[in-house]
Amino acid sequence: MSNQSLKLLKSRLDARNFAALEAIDNERLHAFVADAVELCCPEKVWVSTDNSQDIDFTRKMALQLGEEKPLAITGHTIHFDGIEDQGRDREATKYLVPKGQALSAALNQMDRDEGLKEVREAMKGSMQGRIMIVRFMTLGPNNSDFSTPCVECTDSFYVSHSLNLLYRLGYEEFKRLADKASFFAILHSAGKLDARMVSAEPANKKIYIDHTAETVYSINTQYAGNTVGLKKLALRLSIRKADREGWLAEHMFLMGVRGKHGRKTYFAGAFPSACGKTSTAMLPGETILGDDIAYFRVVEGRCMAANAESGIFGIIQNVCEKDDPAIWAVLNKPGEVIFSNVLVKDSKPYWLGMGIDIPSEGESFCGAWKKDMKDAKNEEIPCAHKNARYAVTLKALENCDSELDNPEGIELSAILYGGRDAKAYVPCQQSFSWEHGIVAYGAALETETTFATVGKEGIPEINLMSIQDFVAISLGKYVRNNLEFGKKLIKPPQIFGVNYFLRHLPAEADKEEEKRTGKKKLPPFVNGIRDKHVWVKWAERRVHGEIGCIEAPTGLIPRYEDLKALFKELLGKDYTPDDYEKQFTIRISENLAKIDRVVKFHREKVTESPDEVFKVMEEQRRLLKVAFDKFGDLVSPTNLPEHD
Repeated sequence: MSNQSLKLLKSRLDARNFAALEAIDNERLHAFVADAVELCCPEKVWVSTDNSQDIDFTRKMALQLGEEKPLAITGHTIHFDGIEDQGRDREATKYLVPKGQALSAALNQMDRDEGLKEVREAMKGSMQGRIMIVRFMTLGPNNSDFSTPCVECTDSFYVSHSLNLLYRLGYEEFKRLADKASFFAILHSAGKLDARMVSAEPANKKIYIDHTAETVYSINTQYAGNTVGLKKLALRLSIRKADREGWLAEHMFLMGVRGKHGRKTYFAGAFPSACGKTSTAMLPGETILGDDIAYFRVVEGRCMAANAESGIFGIIQNVCEKDDPAIWAVLNKPGEVIFSNVLVKDSKPYWLGMGIDIPSEGESFCGAWKKDMKDAKNEEIPCAHKNARYAVTLKALENCDSELDNPEGIELSAILYGGRDAKAYVPCQQSFSWEHGIVAYGAALETETTFATVGKEGIPEINLMSIQDFVAISLGKYVRNNLEFGKKLIKPPQIFGVNYFLRHLPAEADKEEEKRTGKKKLPPFVNGIRDKHVWVKWAERRVHGEIGCIEAPTGLIPRYEDLKALFKELLGKDYTPDDYEKQFTIRISENLAKIDRVVKFHREKVTESPDEVFKVMEEQRRLLKVAFDKFGDLVSPTNLPEHD
């Protein structure tokens, strides 16, 4: 196989680039690249190694070809994705499943043979007149049990540039592993491009995951979530690999939370996009190890974790100097940053919620933009997209954790699960056990859809462990893997549920107005934006047994006096008994309704959901009903018993 593949590659590549591929002794790699060349018919093939000249070449080409444009601050560039290519596309992203097999009903899938025929037909000749870029990267630290080698072939230097910032270089790792490299492969083409170097046929985008061959195909799209294959696309493959090998691949951040006497406690957190994930990982005074994808392994009874990535592809909306000082600093000083889909005026970027005056015109994802501009549906076009992003290497951040590239990983002490729950769960609570946390906060995670995914916003849905869209095994098996993982640990991480989006109970006047007008009026949130720091610090002190708690039907919640001290210490804020009452009153009927939705989802959408899911949720139902019989529908935290 390799001889034939190398023969083809030698006939199509110049001496320098052929030598770079031949130096990696791996038959499957040669076959993959040769097939990609034959299928996509590029004018040239350029192979990137790990040397600094190659890394710099990628950035220069992205600018030269117009996929990115320079901004006023040295090293900053802007990339646009086009008005119809602004997020992960669930409908266009499909699992290719062999005949006779099926994944969970909650996942988008199609017959493998039909899908391969369809996507390969779409990619045929797609790189004519262009350069195919061959990139070698790794997921997880190099030379580590956490490491997975990856190769991506793309015709986008913007994608290649993004890889430089977001992942660890892997050419030398491929050479070291040679034929032992079991790797993920990604083939991407932006497809036809318009004058702005934007994919011209986004309606024909196809993003197909062939998990049986550990290969991803992507065409007619440039949005990084659909094209930087090591991100969520490879996460699907990592989950299957983890399932086979007995570890966990999670959609989670990793951070170091500082505590008393200089200690640092490592937390992971699973939040759907635009639910506070990156802003939690970037809390001032703490350290960040990763903001998106984490791998967990059991090592001598301990839960060890590592960041699959080494950069941030973060949502920029609402990033401001007051609330996000670490990110704000990076976005306003020289250094490599790729902005995407923000407004640009006089070579300066502007985004929604940045806390300064926005120009009334400029260039944006829609092209030339002016204030009050309307789209084809007569809806106002914002100056920047809600899902506008920035890409930056973690090491550019002053608070980057020193253990980022530790091949052994870090020991994990706590896990947070959080979503957009306007009605039920309190802002923070601790699970009764590993099993209770995995089920009641993870497998029951409920959120509202946001702008980060193509489709309608504000629709409540279960997003199991914030990873549902990416699970390429049955969802039931995924939950069971998490439950079983905890049993292997001598001291499992403590599990917490957080909810930054609980709203005040609607006032009677608002209810009457809603009935009269038919227009829904949402009450304000019970949380302030910066309150999340208090919830995280409370969890850190609970991990170390330094403070007590109150036993509620849904978990262990904070005591007023502990929160009062933390609000003053962290935020300089007076925290009142009224604040506490509004945030931590248990809403019985809303929590019972939530249980009904969770149980219905697991019965109808989750193949072979573990019995533990139903046992835990029914026990939570029982505790809620006991509290209702004793206190009524709204249970004040002051009526609940204290707990060690």
